[in-house]
Amino acid sequence: MAVGLGQNQTSEIKVGVVLDLNTAFSKNCLASINMALSDFYAYHPNYLTRLTLHVRDSMEDTVQASAAALDLIKNEQVSAIIGPINSMQADFMIRLANKTQVPTITFSATSPLLTSIKSPYFVRATIDDSSQVRAIAAIFKFFRWRRVVAIYVDNEFGEGFMPFLFDALRDVEVKRSVIPQEAIDDEIQKELRKLMERQARVFVVHMQSSLALRVFQIAREIGMMEEGYVWLMTNGMTHMIRHIDHGHSLNTIEGVLGVRSHVPKSKELEDFHLRWKRTFKKENPSMRDDLNVFALWAYDSITALAKAVEKTNTKSLRYDNGSTLSKNRTDLGNLGVSLYGPSLQKALSEVRFNGLAGEFNLIDGQLQSPKFEIINFVGNKERTIGFWTPRDGLMDESSNKTNLGPVIWPGKSKVVPKGWEIPGKRLRVGVPMKKGFFDFVKVTVDPITNKKTPTGYAIEIFEAALKELPYSVILEYVSFESPNDYNNLVYQVYNKTWDAVVGDVTITANRSLYVDFTLPYTESGVSMMVPVRDNESKNTWVFLEPWSLELWVTTGCFFLFIGFVVWLFEHRVNTDFRGPPHYQIGTSLWFSFSTMVFAHREKVVSSLARFVVVVWCFVVLVLTQSYTASLTSFLTVQSLQPTVTNVNDLIKNKDYVGYQGGAFVKDILLGQGFHENQLKPFYSAKEADDLLSNGTIAAAFDEVAYLKAILSQSCSKYVMVEPTFKTAGFGFAFPKNSPLTGEFSRAILNLTQKNVTQEIENRWFPKKDHCLDPKTALSSNRLSLSSFLGLFLIVGIAIFFSLLVFVALFLYEHRHTLGDDSEDSLWRKLKIFFKIFDEKDMNSHSFKNSAIHTMSSSMTPSPSTVQITTPWPQSPSQNMEFELRRVSFSPSEERFTMQPIHHEDGESDIECRVEQ
Repeated sequence: MAVGLGQNQTSEIKVGVVLDLNTAFSKNCLASINMALSDFYAYHPNYLTRLTLHVRDSMEDTVQASAAALDLIKNEQVSAIIGPINSMQADFMIRLANKTQVPTITFSATSPLLTSIKSPYFVRATIDDSSQVRAIAAIFKFFRWRRVVAIYVDNEFGEGFMPFLFDALRDVEVKRSVIPQEAIDDEIQKELRKLMERQARVFVVHMQSSLALRVFQIAREIGMMEEGYVWLMTNGMTHMIRHIDHGHSLNTIEGVLGVRSHVPKSKELEDFHLRWKRTFKKENPSMRDDLNVFALWAYDSITALAKAVEKTNTKSLRYDNGSTLSKNRTDLGNLGVSLYGPSLQKALSEVRFNGLAGEFNLIDGQLQSPKFEIINFVGNKERTIGFWTPRDGLMDESSNKTNLGPVIWPGKSKVVPKGWEIPGKRLRVGVPMKKGFFDFVKVTVDPITNKKTPTGYAIEIFEAALKELPYSVILEYVSFESPNDYNNLVYQVYNKTWDAVVGDVTITANRSLYVDFTLPYTESGVSMMVPVRDNESKNTWVFLEPWSLELWVTTGCFFLFIGFVVWLFEHRVNTDFRGPPHYQIGTSLWFSFSTMVFAHREKVVSSLARFVVVVWCFVVLVLTQSYTASLTSFLTVQSLQPTVTNVNDLIKNKDYVGYQGGAFVKDILLGQGFHENQLKPFYSAKEADDLLSNGTIAAAFDEVAYLKAILSQSCSKYVMVEPTFKTAGFGFAFPKNSPLTGEFSRAILNLTQKNVTQEIENRWFPKKDHCLDPKTALSSNRLSLSSFLGLFLIVGIAIFFSLLVFVALFLYEHRHTLGDDSEDSLWRKLKIFFKIFDEKDMNSHSFKNSAIHTMSSSMTPSPSTVQITTPWPQSPSQNMEFELRRVSFSPSEERFTMQPIHHEDGESDIECRVEQ
């Protein structure tokens, strides 16, 4: 509809408003809506569009709200609807808007359930309740609360919020408490008294503020607003609670915490507040002029809508009434579809501005809140103790991250509540009735009173930890009559038969699915206990003990191999390695084994042999030093040795082994490869001692704590040996998410640091002077081949490369001799090869130097050429005779040369010529 304003033609945009007009809340919001229109067009007089409001009263009824919306769409053909006032009324209106393409803007319906309708024409110009759950979770994490009761109203507003709260508090045990919307005070009190019987003392309240105030009033009357309790209100309640009962409600909720969306202070907001109070007081003189945040969102909603319609094309400002031809005669069937709706919805999604309540920014049709305040109600005041943002998390007013300001709790306490309390301060504790190992737990029954009194190491640790708690707890011990069925014992905590289980209960992954365990109070692990034997009778061969058989054999082989390699390199160039075969073999072996004590006296002249000997001597040095150290250990330390040191030996020899019956150790042994028929159960320390003593079993497997208990009685007969299978040790079991778990874990840590646990252990498992130290892991101290594999690898590589070089040089030097006659058979070539190898290498510097020295020292004046024919020595005795021969020459400056002469009989001579 066009309206003339001066020379400009303006378009009238009809907007429906659905509110509960008889409530103070709706009157506050309607005043803001009217002010928003007048303010907007006062600032924008040249705009070509004008919003006109058509107000309908929903009469605080869901059906009436739907009828009002239907009337606005069908009869007034509005372009948009502002409302409804709450989440219960919104469901049908959103579906109606989606059918008719009429954007519906709510500034007060906050239930997350409305988002699930997924209508593009639903615009939430307020904060979705689900956006605050991360801030609530951060508060729980900061104060380390592990248990909470969510108290909520049983309608769409309350139920829609719960799934998001449960998801955010997934690490916290959350219980529900539902309060009907129409509940009377007696019903509320009955529900609250039921909550007093639970352990949780932290309550999150999510309901309409009027109902919440009644809950708080009754909670104060029955003593639930005293020290130790925690109350936390959600966003809408925190905003609205001060507007109820003229502000006197704040005294009722003293010490309560609240989370609310942050409304930034601004000059515009202050100015609006003053103007709004004047306007509201003028229109409603009998009502309290109290501006709330929803009225600010209502103001911003109208501003956003006015901005959006100005950007749209109003030519499509009509309804498509094609449905009139339909045979459907109902009002819903005859509704038209707004052609203007899609363009208006698109324009709304693009609107951005800074409103009175903060930044107006719609994402997927939802208003975003970048910041929440944490409020503490003290007296009749609201104290901001911190903020929460998605990026920075919790922070105090000084912007210190992960911190909050000081809090005054219910009962005017400044001590942070632990968040739970045992009703009546009585704890029902289950203990096992055991067949053996009574040092851990023993239940004694008084024959007259039938009272059961548990004693033992586990009980004393538990009661010592109990004294570390900052409060007193009355214990009621209950025995479990099924011995050695520890899984069922733990299950009694899961099904809430008991509050805890105390005893020698091992922490396992399967059990932790049903209960929470404290930190272990014993040494963890499953180990092997075996008898010890005296080694005195074996001292004759003790010198063989330091090395394993593989190492002895490998070392001996390498000694022989080194002797062969040195002979190979030295035979042609060193007279010490020549002679008859038996002499050469003896010399090679003597040389090789004498390196063990570095007593070899044969000279090594070959460079390759020297290289190999140097490497080998280093290896021998390491071997001898290691042998000496290990032998010293065998002779001076271990007069007692375990009969078995290796689990694999037990499996291979098919020896019988023992385990404590009913324990999980059997599964470990089966997993290691033991057969079922190899396993023998025992149920007490005496049974284990008897089985080991009579040879029924070769070893006993159990947790370290049990084995130490056995060793405290028979420590001279047995010892714990490796390996140790990792387990978590013994712990106390509590229900899932029980705050007692953390309290007792910290108490156990304190006892450990004060050395109290060790003192208790020494009283129950005293050590004797002649006992072997059970912490000393006696295992095989033999040195194995793997310990020196690297050394043998080094010397092996050195020999390999030396042999390659030797063979390459030999073949190259005699390539003409070995390759002259290609028609020779392989056997003949091998004979030639060995004949050449057996001959002296006359080109070797060792033979040249020896011959020159001998000839030059025995020269005398003679004719210019002298021939001396002397056979080469073939043995050390001949070599001695050769060196003692002398030929007389008078000193002169003659020059001489020598040349070997080979005869057919295989002998060799030297021809020396002296030249004047």
